[in-house]
Amino acid sequence: MKLLSYFRGEAFQRGVHPPSCKLTADTRIRRLPFPPKVTVPLAQHIGKVPRPIVRVGQEVVRGEPIARTDDWLSVPHHAPLTGVVESIGLHPSARGPWVESIVIRAHPGATQEDLWGRPRDLAAATGGEILQAIWDTGMVGLGGAAFPTHAKLTVPKQAHVHTLVVNGCECEPYLTCDHRVMVEQADDLVTGIRYAMRACGAVRAIVGIEDNKRDAREAVRAAIERAGTLPEGEIFAELVPTKYPQGSEKMLIMALFGVEIPAGGLPVSLGMVVNNVGTLAALGRLLPAGRGLTERVVTVTGPGVARPGDYIVPLGTPLRFILDYAGAPGVDARQIILGGPMMGQAAASLDVPITKGMSGVLVMHGAEMARREGLKTYPCIKCAECVESCPMGLNPSTLGMLAAKREYDLMGSDYHLGECFECGCCSYVCPSNIPLVQQFRVAKQILREKAVAKA
Repeated sequence: MKLLSYFRGEAFQRGVHPPSCKLTADTRIRRLPFPPKVTVPLAQHIGKVPRPIVRVGQEVVRGEPIARTDDWLSVPHHAPLTGVVESIGLHPSARGPWVESIVIRAHPGATQEDLWGRPRDLAAATGGEILQAIWDTGMVGLGGAAFPTHAKLTVPKQAHVHTLVVNGCECEPYLTCDHRVMVEQADDLVTGIRYAMRACGAVRAIVGIEDNKRDAREAVRAAIERAGTLPEGEIFAELVPTKYPQGSEKMLIMALFGVEIPAGGLPVSLGMVVNNVGTLAALGRLLPAGRGLTERVVTVTGPGVARPGDYIVPLGTPLRFILDYAGAPGVDARQIILGGPMMGQAAASLDVPITKGMSGVLVMHGAEMARREGLKTYPCIKCAECVESCPMGLNPSTLGMLAAKREYDLMGSDYHLGECFECGCCSYVCPSNIPLVQQFRVAKQILREKAVAKA
């Protein structure tokens, strides 16, 4: 496959420019204290739910495997802290439904060091050995999709990958965890990029960073220079125009190379694999140490937080514990958005835990949320603002009217509902306050259920 030249550096068509609201862009990452108890949901990614390998009353140390799987589209889980398994059962999840979870109560006197893991020498490891090592870490995409990283880096037999595209855009308003990771953990990022290149066979890697994060670009470039000449190939760090949703892999590839991923296709069809900077930086730390994923950087921000910042948070930490520490006690779950304001979701309760794919906790003022809830929805006025903003070139207005009539099959067959990645641009610009994205999510879920029933 031909190696596409770069660098185009032009914005993709359409999209929107919401206020950035990056309140924590210049604040260093801090570590959140360990909570007295963590709840680790077993279903934190697509694929088969892993099975517990611990029992109630068993003592575990931080980093010890607590759930395993034999499914390639699934990953194991590890203990986020040293303590005792208190219970294994159903607990509330971020999406609402209760899921099987492992609850671990921390030992009061434990230092909470990483006590599990065996350092590896991966200098001569093959691509397959690196993929297995990535699987063992329990790593999934930390950008929000939570797709198993080893599976994403596994190239189909009929395909050939030449470029690893590293997503450092972080176009969602408020969120800055990826930005701070690039600034403060650039050496780990370059190490993780090298492992990922060897795993997928890429001969070059390009880190795409929005041009409102020039300090991140300089930090990554400095780390690339420190790494020197690499046997895996060249690594570049380049700026792309700031626009939402630049962080979508299709939009980033368009900005970097000026090529479009075919409808229904994946980046691998163009010889590319896309990964998030937070994911690869974590791999750069975990793989040499032979450890599992037990924590992640989370942006805790918003007008309702007294001490906003990017925090290293143990997985399974209750949302209520984080809010109390960050200076947002007594808030209601309706004020919380998990993720960014464009693609995030409302918190089901304050008892839900932090999971691998949760990049942000956004706390809004109660009065603002009440005002938003009080807004009326009006009929579509055919202004075409949603059509002008849709980065995929869809017709959200027509899709919305079909959803209102429950013409879900028509939405999927004739109007390409499957191409929508729910970026929220249409809802953001709609003067009639029509909840288009929510309608599309319902339609997709119904179509998935019908497909399963038919199968």
